[in-house]
Amino acid sequence: MQQVTDRIFTDTTIRGCNPSFVKTSKGPVVIDTPQLPSKAVEMRRLVEEHGVIQYVINTEHHVDHIFGNYWFKGAGPIIHHQGVHERFMTVYPELDPFEYALEALPTDDPGGVALVPDRETYYANMGTADIVFSGDVTLKVGDRTFNLLHTPGHTPGQVAVYVPEERAVFTGDTVFSECTTWLMTSNVDQWIASIERILALDFDHLMPGHGPVTNKAYLHTQVAFMLEWEAAVAVAVAKGWSREETMQRVSFAERYPVDIGQEYMMEYIQTKNAGALWDKYTRATPTDYPAKEPPAR
Repeated sequence: MQQVTDRIFTDTTIRGCNPSFVKTSKGPVVIDTPQLPSKAVEMRRLVEEHGVIQYVINTEHHVDHIFGNYWFKGAGPIIHHQGVHERFMTVYPELDPFEYALEALPTDDPGGVALVPDRETYYANMGTADIVFSGDVTLKVGDRTFNLLHTPGHTPGQVAVYVPEERAVFTGDTVFSECTTWLMTSNVDQWIASIERILALDFDHLMPGHGPVTNKAYLHTQVAFMLEWEAAVAVAVAKGWSREETMQRVSFAERYPVDIGQEYMMEYIQTKNAGALWDKYTRATPTDYPAKEPPAR
């Protein structure tokens, strides 16, 4: 794992989110767990070399941030926002998170296949929260403070974790650093407001949900990219383009790559982003159009 400060470690090299941990005088705190089972087992072993895990914090409900909770169960209290709790490993018409997680194993974690139980066992022991909160919450863990700030937009239960003593913030998927942003199912206006809230914090190190560790200035890049998306689709609507035409013609595929292991999903991300924003500007609802599963690898 990459060491960002004397206390902060994160992994930006694997498929899924950037799982991280922070050392405190009382023991480490984990922020998001790896999607890949063997990486989750490996990370737990590594973290526990630094002491007893005090908390496992989930920044959102998407499977790449929470699937690894199964292998962290019993390692320390799991805490996340009510919005995460309500959607934790929930099967939706457009996505079965359990099946989606399994899809990555043959190519990205073949050794992890044997670690995954059957669906019934997984759901009975998946490691949902011991502590659920609404709004914000502050954890004082030894000599470090963890401010869990509700930053909705990418997801309703999105949380940023601010550690002032380290001058660091873990944004989850509020920031996609140097990789393409998943806008579908998101509330972009809320998202931008949440970034404004993070900008008001005093910090140097930013651990994004995806992509390399960055700094405060990148928040402006993230906002600018989302505004470009909104402007491009707004222009398409103004020109009278249909939803299908907008999805075919509006794309930022050349701007950034897709994060590790999901390169094959570029077209899917671009079309879903465009379609979701077209719905916003035309006041269409997602139920007006049939859901489509992400492409199989």
